[in-house]
Amino acid sequence: MNSIRREHLTTFSGRYALPFTALAIAFLGAFFGIASARLSSAKQLADSQLVVHEWGTFTSIAGADGAAVEWLPVSPKSDLPWFVEHLRNADVKGGLRGTVRMETPVIYFYSPRQTTVSVRVSFAKGLITEWFPHAAAVRPAEARPVSLDPSVSGTIAWKDVTITPASNEAFLRENAPSHYYAARETSANNVCIATPSGDQLEKFLFYRGVSAFTPPLSAKVLANGQLQLHNNAQAIPTLILFERRGDKLGYTISTLESSGALDPPSTSGTFDSLRSDFESALVAQGLYRDEAHAMLETWRDSWFEEGSRLFYIVPRPFVDSVLPLSIHPVPSQLTRVFVGRIELVTPATENDVETALLSADNETLQKYDRFLTPIVQIMAVKHAGSPQAERLQQAFAAYYTWLHSPANSRR
Repeated sequence: MNSIRREHLTTFSGRYALPFTALAIAFLGAFFGIASARLSSAKQLADSQLVVHEWGTFTSIAGADGAAVEWLPVSPKSDLPWFVEHLRNADVKGGLRGTVRMETPVIYFYSPRQTTVSVRVSFAKGLITEWFPHAAAVRPAEARPVSLDPSVSGTIAWKDVTITPASNEAFLRENAPSHYYAARETSANNVCIATPSGDQLEKFLFYRGVSAFTPPLSAKVLANGQLQLHNNAQAIPTLILFERRGDKLGYTISTLESSGALDPPSTSGTFDSLRSDFESALVAQGLYRDEAHAMLETWRDSWFEEGSRLFYIVPRPFVDSVLPLSIHPVPSQLTRVFVGRIELVTPATENDVETALLSADNETLQKYDRFLTPIVQIMAVKHAGSPQAERLQQAFAAYYTWLHSPANSRR
């Protein structure tokens, strides 16, 4: 049997040696050509020269028990320029009651050569409400103006985003001031997206949203003014407890593994030292210096306004879990730095707001701006069943009417 097999093999090799050899070479050449193409294609899926950096803010308000409460801003007025696109309309975000308002994430790109990428972001238990440049798809396309559906995660996708290592161009801009423009002051590449109405040019990909997810950190204000913290995520590398009363401000910087307590800061600090320390904390997390500076410039009016609040670096694994980001080709480096902002209703804030409400001091009330509604609600719960609760609600209703009157210049 073995000799027969050898004979057949010998006969085969003798009669077809040359054709088979040629065929084999052709086959192997084709095989390795395909393999090489696949390797080349796989290589294209990862761009060794592309670096991507992102920063953004998760804003929440701590209730009496320290957990994030659902809230709406007292005024849904948009602070974005006219060219930014919206889900349904410019007021939709103001009507979405959630625990977290995701504010101004921007994605920067760096590459020594022109390249094209696609980007997709998903927002757990939330909706993407604003963005620029034009996105290929935003889901769901419609949003109810009252509440979020925790079972639905909103998504946004940009396709064929051209990244160009060029100098700053004549980006769209309006005369009215906006938080939006400060994010352009970096050395990042330009991004361009072709639309039916023409190319849209920007320094980054921008988006915002609202969600019902639970932040990783709870912050309970105790009766003695201390802040009791509990961390449900990985260790938090930087915490900044901030307080401002009029022209005086103070802050303390610390870290947190799992739980702990912080004393309120003395109001003997300076803006210069705060900005320097905050910027260094952002750089330590991987942002370039000009990116960290742009982030602070974006929020300098809002972050450091009247009141008490806690800032913290959100652990990267948590960011990735609630806000998955995919980029193709895959960059060689992806840095994501998100700051959690927790608004605190301290005894000093309660006293300030209560005095202003009962004396119709609208100027003071405006200092608490969009957080006034949940602040008053938290205060009313503490006074539940008493005449004081009713007086606070009536005073707030009068302020709300004044704020939204047609004659009011804030409208």
